[in-house]
Amino acid sequence: MNGYRGARTAMIVGAGVAGLTAATALAGAGWQVEIAEVNPSRATSGWGLCLTGPALRALAELGLADDCLTAGYGMSVITHVDVDGEPAGRARLPRLIGARQPAMAGIARPVLHRILHTEAEQRGVVVQQGLTVTAVDQEGELVRVQLSDGTVRQVALLVGADGIRSSARSLLGLETSLGYHGQMVWRALVPRPQWATGIHQFAGKADTAGLVPISAGQAYVFLTENGVEQSVLPEAELVPRLQQLLEAFPGRVEEIRPLVSVSESVVRRPVLTAFLEGAWNRGNGVVIGDAAHAPAPQMASGAALAIEDGLVLAEELGRHRSVGAGLDAFVSRRGQRCRTLVETSVAIAGLEHAQRHREAYPLTDAGHRLMAEPA
Repeated sequence: MNGYRGARTAMIVGAGVAGLTAATALAGAGWQVEIAEVNPSRATSGWGLCLTGPALRALAELGLADDCLTAGYGMSVITHVDVDGEPAGRARLPRLIGARQPAMAGIARPVLHRILHTEAEQRGVVVQQGLTVTAVDQEGELVRVQLSDGTVRQVALLVGADGIRSSARSLLGLETSLGYHGQMVWRALVPRPQWATGIHQFAGKADTAGLVPISAGQAYVFLTENGVEQSVLPEAELVPRLQQLLEAFPGRVEEIRPLVSVSESVVRRPVLTAFLEGAWNRGNGVVIGDAAHAPAPQMASGAALAIEDGLVLAEELGRHRSVGAGLDAFVSRRGQRCRTLVETSVAIAGLEHAQRHREAYPLTDAGHRLMAEPA
């Protein structure tokens, strides 16, 4: 098909993983793209994440997989360790970007953000820091967007990529609820132990812990605290509390626990999920990434889904004569894949909560097999 032939102008709300990759893909397809990012600084929070095979495959299409592998830490194996500290199995993930390439990569969030930001700007994307969208009106084939500084844009496409608590979603009249699953997840940046050449996940009698390398010298510890209410702890209590929670684990976790004391900081966040039922689009506006589908972190695939969204969005808009038709096709193509991943992650979280770890492992493998299929 000839694809959309009007003025290819797009406003994206949010300069996170979803927003930057969507901007890069759209700019590569000839769109003029502007991003409104509410954070006045380019600094991003969080220590690290895992780019699974589908994320690397999508990044390879943008020409960024090699940069991420160079800056991060390539891996191919997840080692499961039982409550007694003994190995409970190893999952070898599919290598989706070549037999000699890693199956996945751990990477620091600030490093990934810098790579994505640089590529977007090199393609002509304009990133406006300290601004967000405050009002949206559909005007025929255009969207009238008012920004928080009072200025107005008229664009052919509005993309909400502003996370699980998306304001763009609400402005488009799309609503969903957030699910809390009785879990708080902890993360701390630590020196990488020499034995940590892949992801290690440790089943505990109450909680689950793990270690993910993100560079030759660094890794992040994660711990999923089960059966707790959402709460905020004082900053001074985070390090000693995480060390206390790690005391329940035998084996190699005993080597990790002292490393937490030298961490620059520890973060603790609730495990929240969301899935937007029905359409993710209204008129010429659409939401992507966590704004549409936010999985629990157990599948380590939130970033993969977000990056895929950006590529698929640009592809479908290029295949259809109108933006609305392209958005309908995008949602149709992405819905079931994203729903299944979110539901799988929630099921794994429930099994962890019930201490049924060995039942969770096959679900994890099934989720990664699903994600290995074409987006």
